[in-house]
Amino acid sequence: MNQYEYIVAQADEMKDRLTATRRDFHKYAEAGWMEIRTSSLIARKLADMGYEVLVGEQVCKRESRMGVPDEKALDARYETALSQGADPEYAPYMKGGMTGVIGILRCGEGPTVACRFDIDALGVYEDENDSHRPTHEQFASVHNGVMHACGHDGHATIGLGVAKILMGMKENLHGTVKLIFQPAEEGVRGAKAIVDNGNLDGVQYFLASHITDKAEDDPAVVIPGSYGSLATTKYDAFFQGVSAHAGGSPEKGKNVMLAVATAILNLYAIPRHSGGVTRMNVGKVIAGSGRNVIADSASMEIELRGETTEINQFVEDYAKSILESSAKMHGCTCELKLMGSAHSLTSDAVLIDRVRKVCEQDLKLPVAKMDSSKNGGSEDVSYMMNRVQEQGGQATFMRVLTKTSAPGHNRRFDFDESVLPNAVKIFCGVIYDILS
Repeated sequence: MNQYEYIVAQADEMKDRLTATRRDFHKYAEAGWMEIRTSSLIARKLADMGYEVLVGEQVCKRESRMGVPDEKALDARYETALSQGADPEYAPYMKGGMTGVIGILRCGEGPTVACRFDIDALGVYEDENDSHRPTHEQFASVHNGVMHACGHDGHATIGLGVAKILMGMKENLHGTVKLIFQPAEEGVRGAKAIVDNGNLDGVQYFLASHITDKAEDDPAVVIPGSYGSLATTKYDAFFQGVSAHAGGSPEKGKNVMLAVATAILNLYAIPRHSGGVTRMNVGKVIAGSGRNVIADSASMEIELRGETTEINQFVEDYAKSILESSAKMHGCTCELKLMGSAHSLTSDAVLIDRVRKVCEQDLKLPVAKMDSSKNGGSEDVSYMMNRVQEQGGQATFMRVLTKTSAPGHNRRFDFDESVLPNAVKIFCGVIYDILS
C-alpha cells in the first residue's frame, strides 16, 4: 500500500468518528472568541496524538483581536464551557477570549506547510422543526441563538482528521506541518491576530478550505482554489451629542439623530470606483431615549467592502470622513471602533494545479472543471494567504463540495457528512505530496 492508498483507507475508516466529532461541535456551538469548549477539546486531542500544542497568548496577539465580546459575556461562557465538558487543563488558557489552537508536527528538514480550519459558530437561531436533521437526530445547538450555520463544525473536524492521519505517517514526511484552528472567522475578526503573532512567518505553503454546496448529481468533491473575495472593514460608530427638552429648549441640544441621518444618506452616496466593485451597508442603528428628548447618543454598525484591498481602503477613508464630518456638522462627536477586517485574496495557480493533480491522479477523487471559485463575500483567511504569498510562498483556498440543506447562515443549514473524509484525504494528500 502506497501512502496515498494509506490516506484514503484511513480517512474512510474514520468516517463514523468524524461524523460524531462534527455533531458534538455542532451541539455545543460557540461564537467567536467564546470557543472555549471547542478550543480546549481540540488542544486535548492534538496533545494526545503527540502534537506540539500552542494555546492562549501563543496563538493570537491579544491587542490585534477585533470584535471581542465584553468581559461579563466571556466569563459566563467560560463557566458554561466547563460545565459542558471543556478540558480542565487547556480551558484556563482560553479565558478572556484567548481562543484558538495550533498543532505543530515537526518532521525534520523540509518546507513548512500551514493549514487553516475555522471553528466558530454564528449568531443564528437553529430551526427546531423535526424536519431539520440536527433537531430530529438530537445534535442541534443547545445554545439558543448560536448555531454552526456555515460548516465550521465540519472544518474543525476535518482538521482533527488530518492531524490523526499525518501523525500516523510522520516517518514519511520531511518538514513541518502547522494546523491552525482559528477563532472568530465570522465577522472577519480572528485571522489577523494569528498573523500578527508571527504564526505564518516562515510558511512556504498554505492550504485552507470551506464546505460549499453543489448540485446533487455533480460528482466533483473539490474546487482547488478561490478568487474574488472582497476586502472588507467593519466598524461600530458611537455618536455623542447633548440632550435637551424637545419642546421647551431644543436649541440647547446637540441632536445625534441629525448626525446619524446625515451620515447614513452620505455613506450610501460614496462614489463608485473605476477599479472594481464596492459595497457599503449600514446594518444597525440604535438611537435616542424618548419622544420628547433631543437624542444625545447613538450607535451604528457598518461594513465596507472593495474588490481589492486598495479599493476597500478608498471606501473606508471616504466613510470615516463622512462619519466624522456628519457628527461635527451638528455639534456632535463620533468615535469609531474597528470590529473586523479582511483583505482580498487570490489562490496561486501552481498550488491549484498541484491540488488537482494529487486529487485526480493519486487520490482518485473527481475535481471540478473550474480551477477557482469566485467568492463574493469576504474571508479573513486572506491575512494568512497574503502573509505567505508576500514571503514568496504559495497559498490556496479550496472549496470542498457537498450537498447542503440550506444556504450558509440559514437556520436550517446542514451538510452531507461524506465531505468530511473526502476533505481529510485532500489535505493529507497535498501535504504528503509537498513533504515527501
